[in-house]
Amino acid sequence: MIDVFSETVGITEAERTGIVRAAQAALDSEGRDGDLTILIDTPERIQTLNREFRHVDAVTDVLTFPAWEGEISLSADGYLGDIMICYDRAVEQAAAYGHSLLRELSFLAVHGVLHLLGYDHMTEADERVMRDKQTTILDGIGVTR
Repeated sequence: MIDVFSETVGITEAERTGIVRAAQAALDSEGRDGDLTILIDTPERIQTLNREFRHVDAVTDVLTFPAWEGEISLSADGYLGDIMICYDRAVEQAAAYGHSLLRELSFLAVHGVLHLLGYDHMTEADERVMRDKQTTILDGIGVTR
């Protein structure tokens, strides 16, 4: 089950559906299942949580909070974790990259799911792997630039 909440930001039903579709495609691409929550929120809230949990006092586009620690696995109830997407940052990035807001929200959902599944981009090699996976997943559901 993938739940999308947006208590402080108004998103359309098409955006909500696109986010769920992208997140599910990311899970499917890895042969994984499990539950997760995606919260669409404000820059202020994202910055606060980024400062609290990552010690980075800045707005970011996506934050992930895995339910696991250490070895990657589902929690006892099948919960993978939480993803937070900054709506305003998604709007800015969509304009900067010249693609739709739906494409940017889908990209951020895929990016977040891959983080929950243990992928990262701390090295160039890891970044390449993650970038290729994101492109393949988004192309697979017809969400292109």
